[in-house]
Order: sequence, then structure tokens, then C-alpha cells
Amino acid sequence: MALHFTAAEFARRRQALLAAMAAERLDALFVFQQESMFWLTGYDTFGFCFFQCLVVRADGTMALLTRSADLRQAQHTSNIGDIRIWKDGRGANPAADLMALARDLGLAGKRIGVEYESYGLVASNYRKLEVAFADAADLVDASLVVTRLRAVKSTEEIAYVRRAAALSDAADRAALDVIRAGADESEILAAQHNAIFTGGGDYPGNEFIIGSGRDALLCRYKSGRRQLDANDQITLEFAGTDRHYHAAIMRTVVVGEPRPLHLSYHAAAKDALVACEAELKPGRTAGDVFAAHARVFDAHGLSQHRLNACGYSLGAKFTPSWMDWPMFYEANDWEIVPGMVMFAHMILMDSESETAMCLGRTYLVGAGRAEALNLPDLDLARR
Repeated sequence: MALHFTAAEFARRRQALLAAMAAERLDALFVFQQESMFWLTGYDTFGFCFFQCLVVRADGTMALLTRSADLRQAQHTSNIGDIRIWKDGRGANPAADLMALARDLGLAGKRIGVEYESYGLVASNYRKLEVAFADAADLVDASLVVTRLRAVKSTEEIAYVRRAAALSDAADRAALDVIRAGADESEILAAQHNAIFTGGGDYPGNEFIIGSGRDALLCRYKSGRRQLDANDQITLEFAGTDRHYHAAIMRTVVVGEPRPLHLSYHAAAKDALVACEAELKPGRTAGDVFAAHARVFDAHGLSQHRLNACGYSLGAKFTPSWMDWPMFYEANDWEIVPGMVMFAHMILMDSESETAMCLGRTYLVGAGRAEALNLPDLDLARR
């Protein structure tokens, strides 16, 4: 089996989950998030785009319901012993198959937690799930039960996070080596991915962000490429990934002579990042980190150019996004604790002058402070 963690680590996770389920008075949990399945069992697939569910009973018994295409995937990459298959077909209703499995496991009439917040449980399948279990069990929202456990990384997980961080720095160096006037964005993007894959890394949970010129103001990937002008700006957001664990970097690189706004915006972004870093410690909250970001940018007179969030947790994530909970936004009371891996990004987008400036890196929260895992040099990158 292609398991990336020890048996003792998986046993620790299962016990932590069972304790959390007991606290929520759950007789079972329907796990739909692929991240939860990977964390609990090692199961590694993108087959979650179809209906599949890992059932976990309060006594630790587990059974997976999935498609035939993922049977061997589960056998080869997980520690799940009981794998059931729902059959593809014109009249297929996997929610009914899940109901049959639940009955087999003695869960009729029980209180069952459901990971409703899941990319795999699309609305049409949710409606079938509600119909199948109507009057047969008490389904309750338990979307954050595993998510909260995953937010705090173990020693074994942190080893992969550090490898991901090293890969992110390699991708950063590779990009800077090829950024120049006349360079094509395709060349830059290829260099980043080459550095990660040749370093033994994985595909990221979402596409890398790359945009130059006025597209440097975008916070999402888009298709289409351009060549850099003699005086230009290019925003990059990317992540090194190892065993699905991510470590992200974000920065805007100036080509040629920087505008005065590039210099002042970068100074503000660096100040804000340092202020957020100071809040990334036990006893603070995700909302405190955002407040530091907002306070610094607002003091620089840049409130109209900042975003309403400034980062999020990172870990083992699957498509379509490497973003995880908690997120840094106003008044988020999620407590910061040791073992959390957090990405803080300072983003300034001035549409009127078409000036972009971004700066971000990944941190590991320790007992007293946060450790920066990548991007050791916060100076403005110029080419």
C-alpha cells in the first residue's frame, strides 16, 4: 500500500476523530471530503468528483462506498478494509446504496454527522441523500469535525510541509531566473513546475496564478499568455506540494524601472506581513491576524486597494483549491494554536493606476511565535 504515514499516526488520528465524534454525540460520520479521507486512511484519488462516502462508526469501524474505477485506488493507497461499490448505470442512485450500507452497519435510526461542505457532495446528490435517509436516520451537519483536527499538523505531517516549502523556494528561484523583458509567461510557468516536479513534488490543489501587465491585478488563474515588456509587473502565486501538503508563496516582481507606487506599495505590504506574523501565535485568533493586516494598510491610506481576507490554513488539499480553514477575515474567532500551517498574503490591487503589489509566505505556528517556512527575503524583486 502507498501509505505516507505510520500505522501509529493513523491510529492517533482515528482516536482523535472518535473523541471528536463523541463530543458531538455522533453515532457515525459520513465523510465526503477527500481531504478527510486522505487524513484518516491515506486514500488518494480525484474520484471524489463522483459520489463516494467513507462511513465511520463511533466504534471505529470504517467502510468506503465508491465506484469501480476507484476500487483498486482505495486498495493500493489506503488502510480501508471494507470497500463497497455502487454500480454506474442509467438508474444509479448511490445515496440509496449508502442507505443500504448504513443499515448493514446498524446505523438505522442513529444520529449521523455529514460533511455537507464538500466539493464531492454536489447539490443533486445532497437531495438524493436527504430523500434516502428521510425518517431513517438523523443527519446533522458535521462539516468541520475532521477539518478542525486537520488544521493542527503532526510531526509526520510537518516533515512533508517542510519539503513542500523547499519546493516552493525552488520554484521561486526558477521563476526569478527567467523573468526578464521579453520573457513569455509560459516560460516562467514551465520553469516553476519543472522545479517542483524534478524535486519530487506533486500537482498543486489549484492552478498557479500568473499575470503580467494589467493582469498582475488578478487573484485567480486565467488562460492565455503574454510576453513581458521592458517595464512591467508580474504577480505570481504558487505552492510547492509534497504528498498533497502545500506551502505557498505570493509576490509581485517588477521588470525594468519600478513605479513610485511599486516602492510605496511594497513597503506597506512588507509592514503588513510582518504585523500579521507577530499575531500568528497561540492565544491570538484568525481575526486578529486580519485586523493587523487591515490596520497597517489603512494606516498607509490603502484601504480601498486591500482585500477582505489575507490568508488561510494550508495542508493536504485536493482540487479545486489548496485553500483550507481557517481563513483570515474580520472577527474570525478560530484560535491560533501550535502546529498550524498558515499562508499570509498581503495583496494590493490599484485598478485606477493598474499597479499591483503582493507579498506572502507560509508559516508554521510554534509554542511562542511563527516560523517562516519559505521566501526568506522579503525585499522587492526586480529584474
